[in-house]
Amino acid sequence: MPPDPDDIVRLEQVTKIYTPAAKVEVPALRGVSFTIRRGEYVAIVGPSGSGKSTLLNILGCLDRPTSGTYWLDGRNVSELDDDALSDIRGQRIGFVFQSFNLIHTQTVLENLETPLFYQGLRAPQRHALALRLIEKVGLADRGRHFPHELSGGQQQRVAIARALANDPAVLLADEPTGNLDSQTGQMILGLLDQLNADGRTVIIVTHDLNVARHCHRYIEMRDGLIHTEPAA
Repeated sequence: MPPDPDDIVRLEQVTKIYTPAAKVEVPALRGVSFTIRRGEYVAIVGPSGSGKSTLLNILGCLDRPTSGTYWLDGRNVSELDDDALSDIRGQRIGFVFQSFNLIHTQTVLENLETPLFYQGLRAPQRHALALRLIEKVGLADRGRHFPHELSGGQQQRVAIARALANDPAVLLADEPTGNLDSQTGQMILGLLDQLNADGRTVIIVTHDLNVARHCHRYIEMRDGLIHTEPAA
């Protein structure tokens, strides 16, 4: 049955089993089910080996479940081919990574305009939207700087601006404060807070329970299963 229109993410008994060269099955997810409503601010938390990285790959349409169903913004994406998953990633998901993943030979504005080029926007449209995005994250005076000329916190703000370029249904942040000191990390969480307050659905994947508690609710992973899912 299709999800409620207000369900931006719904997983139903999702499993993921890896079969390495030794041909011994390694279950990473063991039947995970949960729902995230449109506009929620949710953390997925767990230690190394808990299954959260595998879950991140499935949520981000970087991988498919072995079994079960994944609905994203009303569409069953569980069995799409690689090309269709690539389209979904480009159109419906914004990624923020721990290591920023900026192109170091491009200026800040060029980093923001690059994904817009692949969306087919013309140069004047790309430039105008990039200017709006950089202003949104408080870096309007850094557009002509290169990533190495920015602090870690500034680079992460650029990465967040880039993730917003496709107006995603879900902003998916993988350890967004992991490479930052505590004060700068709080500033980045404050920016994510504001994006959520503006109506954006934000999902943070983290090993840090303090970061998880910053969100409205968190889903705790252990051994490929949901350990607990506190009420919002």
